[in-house]
Amino acid sequence: GGTTAKCSLIEHGNIKINTNYWIEKTILSSGYPVMVPVVDIVEIGNGGGSIAWIDDYNKMHVGPQSAGAIPGPVSYGKGGQSITTTDANLITGRINPNYFCGGKINADMDSVNANIKLLSSRLGLNDAETARGVIRIANNNMINALKLVSVNKGYDPRDFTLIAFGGGGGMHAPSLAKELSIPKVIIPFNSSVFSAWGMLMSDMRRDYIQTKLLTINENAIDELNQTFETMENTALRNLSNEKLDNEKISFKRFGSFRYLGQDHYVEIPLEKIKYTKDSIKNIISDFNTQYEKEYTYQLDSQIDMIQFHLVVNVEIEKPELQKKQLTNKSITDAIKSKRKVDFDEDGIHESNIYDFDKLEPGMTFKGPAVIEDPSTTIVVLPNQNCKLDEYLNLHIDITPSFINE
Repeated sequence: GGTTAKCSLIEHGNIKINTNYWIEKTILSSGYPVMVPVVDIVEIGNGGGSIAWIDDYNKMHVGPQSAGAIPGPVSYGKGGQSITTTDANLITGRINPNYFCGGKINADMDSVNANIKLLSSRLGLNDAETARGVIRIANNNMINALKLVSVNKGYDPRDFTLIAFGGGGGMHAPSLAKELSIPKVIIPFNSSVFSAWGMLMSDMRRDYIQTKLLTINENAIDELNQTFETMENTALRNLSNEKLDNEKISFKRFGSFRYLGQDHYVEIPLEKIKYTKDSIKNIISDFNTQYEKEYTYQLDSQIDMIQFHLVVNVEIEKPELQKKQLTNKSITDAIKSKRKVDFDEDGIHESNIYDFDKLEPGMTFKGPAVIEDPSTTIVVLPNQNCKLDEYLNLHIDITPSFINE
């Protein structure tokens, strides 16, 4: 987006939920706990409007300060004087100054070129090197955020696909995926408004949390069964007031567990069954496995359950996805121009510039390339392959050799 980059992890179709979320937590502030179930998101101050600045030791940073919309990046021509990530992408040719915001704004490149010299002179670099540095720092900030939701929690990024959206998602995602060896990037159709589309496509969800300390052994069986049964009955009573179809209601059970004496815990999914002695063994095994995944070790210690978590999902009517029509155009018909684009470590290349509105399902092409849409720009690095599916989602293969293995 314009001011921030946010990321979260989805495993086997399940998004991670955090019931111990903190806001305004900084080095100098302990922040404030939000003790309600929220999507487990890592958010950093890094977006298209993030300002590049140099500290007292001549070290460059990008963000978290943002130029916002007013005055915005220097290229907006509204009086901004601080070079931003957007300005750097213009200098490198990744964004087309003649098709800025779909041609609605004339990018003020004179001001951009004048203001970046203020950074370049302090760093002892030329303008192109400084622009590359701004993008590289912004990418590294986002890579660190991606690691917080993956590597730091025991997940290997190479096992996942990176789905990127927002106005700037497609411009940076191929570089982020390359750095983390993520094999594929998917840029959804209408990616700049994908968040709004997600709200239309989301089912109704209710989370019920019951805090209860319970030692996990055979004596816990009755308490497990009774507590979840009570929570499900409560949920059904509450939903009956909304006149929902019971056949579209489903439950998922989770539990938060920790070793005796510890403060931190992990949440694991639980089967929706009548729990028995075997269930207790499975819960202990699943907890130990997940705990080791997140913290790299296991303990031969008493395991306590501290929280019951019931997820109620209600399927709602959704708009039907429309497949795009074929007109049998050639991929060459979608090429609007060529221009030199600076891909940093991958070099400067004469690149095909594609008009997104002329792309059709099944079309394939290879980078270096740039796809231009009125609300976003998508960058395909050299040797990356791109294919459009039947809904015009872009599938970019980042590391073909890795996939073939």
